[in-house]
Amino acid sequence: MSIEDYGRVPFISAKTLRQHKVYETGDDRFRSASRLKQALFREEHSWPIGRYTTAKGTKRKMGNYLSEAAADEGANFISSEIARLARREVAYREDGALMEEVRLRTNMLSSSPAVFNFFGGMKLDLDLATATMQSIAPDFVGEVINVLFEHSPARKNPIFTNCRTAFDVLLKVDTVDHRNGFIAIELKYSETLHEPPAALRPRFDELSRLSGLYKDPDHPALRSNPLQLFWRQHMLATAMILNGLYTCGRFLIVAPSYNFHVRDAVSEYRQHLASSDGAVEFDMVSFEDLTKCIACAGDEELARSLHSRYCDFKAVDALI
Repeated sequence: MSIEDYGRVPFISAKTLRQHKVYETGDDRFRSASRLKQALFREEHSWPIGRYTTAKGTKRKMGNYLSEAAADEGANFISSEIARLARREVAYREDGALMEEVRLRTNMLSSSPAVFNFFGGMKLDLDLATATMQSIAPDFVGEVINVLFEHSPARKNPIFTNCRTAFDVLLKVDTVDHRNGFIAIELKYSETLHEPPAALRPRFDELSRLSGLYKDPDHPALRSNPLQLFWRQHMLATAMILNGLYTCGRFLIVAPSYNFHVRDAVSEYRQHLASSDGAVEFDMVSFEDLTKCIACAGDEELARSLHSRYCDFKAVDALI
């Protein structure tokens, strides 16, 4: 029996986690299994273990961290081409963009390198991007014309959300009916969506009512975890249309199918959405399905690498 048979990751003993230097008391079930999976992947490739800085400022070895030497070789990325792309994107990032370079280079559990691993190939090959996104949104995508990372139209601008909210990825799209569209993406890996929320701002309330997205735009659940991030990003996507940057758009959450925190939050968020004509549509795509779409689009090698890195838990199953 395996994770695929049960449809969920296992609880892993503290002894096993300590053996691979991934025991963290604050980890939930999925994060613990994913941290172990990344440590096993690092061990399989003989990449030296790295250290991270604790809250007390001490250095501690952690199995899902790469050494500086392995990080310098681009081990946190699927390919050398994507590693080079990530370095360029960090160097030329938008003003105010939050890209934590150390985490990007060394933390295998971070969603930051996962963003580049899943979408970097699409940035480098727009035909691949088009074919992949056509599989996901065939009624919407005519052609992908650009891929942007950690993107916001204008951080802290009062005509948008007046905060630092940004998308992990934004794909500019010429739609099937030749409109100026986009697909905005938030990627989560092992996150629980209970990270510290952003401070509430009057502009959020204004946009929530103006957007037409919600059955009750003043509902308190939208303003707290686990929904507040979806709420802010969905409003940002809508504000880009209201301000004439685009004529239509989609907002997608990309996450592993076994991350029940994200899955349940998406289901809860959907309950708050109204059926409004012309609204920015909301949906979720799993890591597993996105990987399959990349394979169907023609890059089977990339898809196999992504599946091995993020979706294949056989090494974890073997330890149970």
